[in-house]
Amino acid sequence: MAYQKHDSAIVDDGAQIGEGSRVWHFAHVCGGAKIGAGCSLGQNVFVGNKVEIGNNVKIQNNVSVYDNVYLEDDVFCGPSMVFTNVYNPRSFIERKTEYRDTRVQQGATLGANCTIVCGVTIGSYALIGAGAVVNKDVPPFALMVGVPAKQIGWISKYGEQLDLPLEGEGCCVCPHTGEQYVLNGNQLSHQF
Repeated sequence: MAYQKHDSAIVDDGAQIGEGSRVWHFAHVCGGAKIGAGCSLGQNVFVGNKVEIGNNVKIQNNVSVYDNVYLEDDVFCGPSMVFTNVYNPRSFIERKTEYRDTRVQQGATLGANCTIVCGVTIGSYALIGAGAVVNKDVPPFALMVGVPAKQIGWISKYGEQLDLPLEGEGCCVCPHTGEQYVLNGNQLSHQF
């Protein structure tokens, strides 16, 4: 076995889990799941059948990754954060054919107890604050907080808030890495 699994965890036949990944206490990975290398699935994590998780993804305790959720490389899911896959659920109406795709792009962070309403895309390296409720697409490098989530700034790849306006023109250098960020309108780009 190329990955580690705690004795109390359940990994259904057919699940694909990459080299060096760890599946902790009471986690359940369904048979159709695809999980990359170097991932960590914390205690009580659930991963559905139609889920794709990239490499080096960290999913903290008590997170359910339901069908139609796609996590790219280096995503961080904080403790007890929530994904949904049906926009208007009713217990008495079957809506499995109405699942909406949710995409979390490379390097994004989803803070503890935040909720990601299905059908949105979280841009690369965005940071969703603890307890926020995201109900629309989030641009790359955006810093989002509140209910519903609103952008309050920009965040570097390193995870530090950048001294830039929400929109306009400007540039900034990350004090930790020296990498440059350029704001053009309401889009931030990362310069290597």
